[in-house]
Amino acid sequence: MNTSRQLLLIINPVSGIGSKDTIEPLVRSRLEPLGFEISTAYTCAHGDATRLAGNAVDAGFYGVIAAGGDGTVNETAAALCHSNTALGIIPCGSGNGLARHLGIPLDPLSAVKIIAENHIVKSDYGAVNDMPFFCTFGVGFDAAVSSNFARQHRRGKLAYIKSAISEYIKFHPQVYTISANGHILTEKAFLIACCNASQYGNNAYIAPTASITDGLLDITIIHAGTPFDTALVGMDLFTGYINSNTMIHTFRAPSAVIYRQSEGPAHLDGEPVTIDDTMAIKCHANALPIFTPSREIEFRPIITPIENALKDLASSFNRLIARKV
Repeated sequence: MNTSRQLLLIINPVSGIGSKDTIEPLVRSRLEPLGFEISTAYTCAHGDATRLAGNAVDAGFYGVIAAGGDGTVNETAAALCHSNTALGIIPCGSGNGLARHLGIPLDPLSAVKIIAENHIVKSDYGAVNDMPFFCTFGVGFDAAVSSNFARQHRRGKLAYIKSAISEYIKFHPQVYTISANGHILTEKAFLIACCNASQYGNNAYIAPTASITDGLLDITIIHAGTPFDTALVGMDLFTGYINSNTMIHTFRAPSAVIYRQSEGPAHLDGEPVTIDDTMAIKCHANALPIFTPSREIEFRPIITPIENALKDLASSFNRLIARKV
């Protein structure tokens, strides 16, 4: 078998909402005429994507395409780090954080066209206690919401908003100590987010100017404040002005250590994880090849969020029409 143009398509059939039945025919119809050989596998349980992608790396595959949400992308990417096998993304989840950061469209056809362009960039990834993340690692409120959301039977934005409201009512900030860049900071924080990419997903920009190719993580600390203060931060999260909010302390570092005084929730790319109270975070530079758009989009506060929201509406409309046809 010629592995130089071999692609493995990994599909998570239960990610996000909607059927994934059209993904494989779409990928084959668009990429096989370009000389790619497509193999397809479906995930059934947690860890399947990592195992399947790891097998593809061992076999010398050119790339692995993850068709699913942030969890599927994270699992797939984890097996591709420090290899020559590139990650392709067909975003089918609820948040789609890495795809949105890279400018990969939510429409499957447009996402496959990005892979067809064969433009590959060596990107960074983060790790906490040797566990990789590709968008964000967080402790505090965002991690509590992720834990609540994971327990919901329904997915999508409404379920996420419900989880956020439920956690906000009962959430209590914790005291953390952060060591980075030769400095030590102790802070009672609403949350701490270590960001490789700019957003959580759903156009929520926790680190609007983050880059996945600069060898640094953007560390965002949201201070504990009044409910009114926190509501304003929530608004800035969706406009791209969060770095201008006085409740925010943000800096860049290649590595950091976070200590917390008591147990609490944590998340990797939106997936809840159990982690020690001492968290060693590191940026691994230029370690993950990814199929990306050939043109990098510059982030502009308000303008970029509005443009992306309109693209989301267009994608939702196209999916609705496709289901009716």
